[in-house]
Amino acid sequence: MLREVWPFVDAHHRAGQPVVLARLIGRDGPGSRPLGATMAVAADDTWRGSLSGGCVEGIVLDAARAVLAGAAPHVTAVAPGEHLLPWEDAPACAGELRVLITPAPPEPVHSAITTALAEDRPLAVRVGLRPPYPWSTAPATSQLPDEGPAFTEELAGLPRLLLVGATDLAAILATMAPALHRKVVVLDPRPGHVASGAFPDTVEVVHAWPDEWIARHPLAANDAVITLSHDPRIDDRALRAAMAGPAGYVAALGSRATHRQRLQRLADAPGLDRLAGPAGLDLGGASLAESALSILAELVAVDNGRTGRRLRDGNLPIRAAAATAPA
Repeated sequence: MLREVWPFVDAHHRAGQPVVLARLIGRDGPGSRPLGATMAVAADDTWRGSLSGGCVEGIVLDAARAVLAGAAPHVTAVAPGEHLLPWEDAPACAGELRVLITPAPPEPVHSAITTALAEDRPLAVRVGLRPPYPWSTAPATSQLPDEGPAFTEELAGLPRLLLVGATDLAAILATMAPALHRKVVVLDPRPGHVASGAFPDTVEVVHAWPDEWIARHPLAANDAVITLSHDPRIDDRALRAAMAGPAGYVAALGSRATHRQRLQRLADAPGLDRLAGPAGLDLGGASLAESALSILAELVAVDNGRTGRRLRDGNLPIRAAAATAPA
């Protein structure tokens, strides 16, 4: 997706170095990456992103570098293992991929994408699938020009992850969560906690009671709330406010005994059946990083409507379906 590679694209753009994008626009079977998956290849021979998890990246890199060297942009069909000799085993992945290989968007499209991502604003991005493969943007897909076949991606605003309690575990979660494309907000009414300096600069740390902040910033269905303060005066207020709204994931840190007490205190709260507690999947970890991984793993599972059990014990597709598709 564009969001995944854009910091790389923008850094090279600001340095005056050309970049070519290879974008997965179609395939004839299942794959490890969704439509819209993108590789960005720069003139300095560095690159970011993936189209197949490794099966076709070498082929795509060669094609992208050819465009950097002056070859025409084009749509190409790529098959895993197509360069193998007859006696060599084929890779585990299979199926033909359709890949658009074209220079990264010029101005003003580049700045429009950069600004939308920086300001967390929705943006629809369109690239034509016929020469000269023009780029365009609009606030919504319905406002994009209709000029023949194209691939369209909607850059939606990031869902929020509210961490209630500016604790050491919150700092680990806040460091890990941006990789999941979550906007992290840490809420704590205790001045000494929000002034700890433990959080990355990309995280919004707010000195506020969580329920009052939520009242001013209503939650959406794809937002998540995790209480971490271990202080019922703080956590319970946050949970009541979060469970009364549409947030898709509401969780509370604590032991099973602590959670039983919590359930008694919140017995009259609407939405109590949605509360995940103790927060996290059963990984058995003890360190802060392992606890954070457990909690974020449960959040991802809930986001995708999965149970979080071991893949070897199930039979569903490994990856949930993605919505991005060609126009």
